[in-house]
Amino acid sequence: VIFDQWVGADDRNSTVNILQIDQASLGLPSREYFLKPNSKKDRDAYLRFMIEVALLLGADHEYAKREMFETLEFEIKLANASKPEADRHDTGAMYKRMTIAELQRSVPEFNFLLYLNSYLPIEVFEEEKIVVYALDYLKTVSKLLVRTDPKIIHNYAIWRLVKYFVPYLGSQYSIALGNFRKVLEGVLADRIRWTKCVEMVNKRLGMAALEMIHSIRKAFNELLDENDWMDEETRKVAKEKANSMNERIGYPEILTNSVDVSKEYHSLQVYEDQFLFSIFNLLKFEATKNLKKLREPVNKDRWNTEPAVVNAFYNPNKNDIVFPAGILQPLFYSQQFPKSLNYGGIGVVIGHEITHGFDDKGRQYDKDGNLKQWWNNATIERFRERAQCIIDQYSNYVLKDVELNINGKMTQGENIADNGGLKQAYRAFRKWVEKHGTEPLLPGLNLNHDQLFFLNYAQIWCGSMRREDAINKIRSSVHCPGPIRVKGPLSNSLDFSRAYNCPLGSEMNPVKKCSVW
Repeated sequence: VIFDQWVGADDRNSTVNILQIDQASLGLPSREYFLKPNSKKDRDAYLRFMIEVALLLGADHEYAKREMFETLEFEIKLANASKPEADRHDTGAMYKRMTIAELQRSVPEFNFLLYLNSYLPIEVFEEEKIVVYALDYLKTVSKLLVRTDPKIIHNYAIWRLVKYFVPYLGSQYSIALGNFRKVLEGVLADRIRWTKCVEMVNKRLGMAALEMIHSIRKAFNELLDENDWMDEETRKVAKEKANSMNERIGYPEILTNSVDVSKEYHSLQVYEDQFLFSIFNLLKFEATKNLKKLREPVNKDRWNTEPAVVNAFYNPNKNDIVFPAGILQPLFYSQQFPKSLNYGGIGVVIGHEITHGFDDKGRQYDKDGNLKQWWNNATIERFRERAQCIIDQYSNYVLKDVELNINGKMTQGENIADNGGLKQAYRAFRKWVEKHGTEPLLPGLNLNHDQLFFLNYAQIWCGSMRREDAINKIRSSVHCPGPIRVKGPLSNSLDFSRAYNCPLGSEMNPVKKCSVW
């Protein structure tokens, strides 16, 4: 909880698993909640929540109030030591590989060797390599630990553990959590517990689109040929990377074999009548599985995504695009939908994930998943100019109802991917129409298929947010809220403005448009 550490693929050698360490996550959604004056009501609610939980665990009220206040003050100092996510896009600049001995010399206040050997399943020595992503944070926090009362550090560690388990505890804890979430997220009523149990199983224990992927990748390669800011050598390597992307669709093959599934979870023990104990076992199982990868080669064929998740992913270390079964359903995709709806739904998602391989972070990795500068400096500079256009455009958007500006810098990667994905999917859709002809129009709608393509893209982001949740998203999420994910890409799209006859200079067809891919 003070540092975030794990075993994973080395960014500069994606075939090898290595120890990695970074700044830790916090108990509130982002550091801004701890540091900004206008978040005082959220901090006050967080403190009340801490005290309520301490009382439920048997603490004296005055003692709990004093101890939790000191714990919160300590967490505020941790937040102050951390860097904002908007400033953490350059993975190459953050990446520092060194031995534990070198880390120890850089941060002498903390005994990293003792710390790592206290939980790793195999012993490590001073010459063991470790990748550090937040050296300044480690230096600052290690000094903070030296001058902080150990009791406060222990209280903070225990609090973060207990906070994690609060959703799995009894009704009194749920009431305390509900009161906190009401202030932080505007949630008025918690979900029924069985729905949370199903979600947990889907996330923890669960392990036609292919043609669209190939057509959209082809569209991306065509757009590469047409862009005027990339030099020919870099363009060639970019195509190689796009063509090398592995597609993972639906679910891993292991799920079709009950024996293999049993082997996967053979060391995990769960109890029908001991829910909390089973959660402890699950966390231990997951941590052990991760840490045992140290010094093992990376298995690039292994799925790391749960099939039931309604999402899609790009993995830069594997150069994988992943589309779990959970997202291959309406409104994103259906075999009964006309192609305009499918390309406007899952098609844009596919293009979005392909583009992630070439956004502000993904462009730093080569086709083999290694952190490497494969663009020349002139091309990088021209990319940054176009990315800055996206940053400035989105930073000027204000989300209605909360009257807050979007953080264009923090959300730039997702915004670049949204814009690129929309353009690629529409081009692939038009290619399909040229080859197969126009499908019959949908009855009852006075819309052609070009319009339906963009309508379904907008529809997948249709939703409602409470004011508190909207503020939370703007402050802490790398994704823009739904209305901005519709407005930004569509206003940059010439295809959209032609489909809906938007006058030049109007809100949805501005004279100045931003385009990266």
